[in-house]
Amino acid sequence: MGGLGRGVPVELPLGEGTVEVSLPDCEVTVCRPPGGEAVDPRTAAEAAVGDPHGPSLGERVGPDDSVAIVVTDVTRATPDDVLLDVLLEQLRTAGIDREQVSVVVGLGLHRPMTDAELADALGEHADLAENHDPEATVSVGEVDGVPIEINETVVAADSVVSTGMVEPHQYAGFSGGAKTVVIGAGSESQIGYTHGPEMLADDGVRLGRVEDNPFREFLDEAGDLAGLDFALNVTHGPSGILGASAGDHRAVVRDLAETARENLAVEITDEYDAVVAGVGAPKDANLYQTTRAATYVILGANNPLRTGGRVVLPAELPEGAGDGKGEQRFYEWLSGAESAGALYEEMRQGYEAGAQRAFVVARSLRGYDVYVTNSQHPEVVEDCLMHARETVADAVEPGSDVLVVPDALDALLV
Repeated sequence: MGGLGRGVPVELPLGEGTVEVSLPDCEVTVCRPPGGEAVDPRTAAEAAVGDPHGPSLGERVGPDDSVAIVVTDVTRATPDDVLLDVLLEQLRTAGIDREQVSVVVGLGLHRPMTDAELADALGEHADLAENHDPEATVSVGEVDGVPIEINETVVAADSVVSTGMVEPHQYAGFSGGAKTVVIGAGSESQIGYTHGPEMLADDGVRLGRVEDNPFREFLDEAGDLAGLDFALNVTHGPSGILGASAGDHRAVVRDLAETARENLAVEITDEYDAVVAGVGAPKDANLYQTTRAATYVILGANNPLRTGGRVVLPAELPEGAGDGKGEQRFYEWLSGAESAGALYEEMRQGYEAGAQRAFVVARSLRGYDVYVTNSQHPEVVEDCLMHARETVADAVEPGSDVLVVPDALDALLV
């Protein structure tokens, strides 16, 4: 971390570009995690599948097998084109032709990816892909009495493989592993349970925690039921992809979570009037995803805000609240609420899958304000109990002590 004093500009991500922020009337401290050194994604992925946790992919499949590969969607910065290349080459070596492989985009309740987005994300493999339909699922059993229902293409396959991004996650501790299949290619059943108020109120369900986390434990058990045979995941930081890991999904998450912690954790000892949290693409495409940065600050391991402080999020929001079923439920709950406190109490009684982000945002807004700046849809922000301003400077009171976290989704405040 470093103190910049007054007036020194800071560059923050905004969409695919950046925005320069200057706060001449404030004391500014910039929080930058160690970051680590970026690695070449292909080289790292090839090394990971060559030395996996458990048996190799070739040992887990037969030459006559059909294979379903579940990949991440547009809300994750996973290099899925590269990971698919590496996985398909491994499958070819095992005697499995490309025609035996299906690719399912793990949307969860997010909107379907467009043909152009699929081509951009998957390159020459886009023709293999189908968007997950949460209503076209098949039951594979139960965990804790909750039906586990998985995409019918995935269930029909002889072998199941997944990609994933192991990054800090509000509920799972870190994303990736079985989450790509269980949530990304699942029905509303398990999404509703894992993202419901009872689960999210558990003390073990928190950002950066994998061990003794009921959310992660549920995902892992459900991933076994879904038949997840092999995972190839990466983790990233501000500098880019930091590493890859492959094989058994539990070991992959724990391996990359440790890499992420080493490179993303920053110790915070002071308190601040405002935290300016950078988001950038792809997360700042809509308000649903953008608010992760605010809740990571407020509900993380160490909230650095003084009582009544604010989080400021520069975000483009070209999609407004978001177009998927979950994003629309998020918008409906927040836009229809009289206050954050009333909404939180109402949602504690239950809500539909996808609306959990409204619950977590309401929980955060009970004690703190959230400002969104530089957006294309300020009216959506104002509808959702938050404040819209044109610039970051407009959202910060003069004389404030300000903590700037340029890449808030790649920083663990401890």
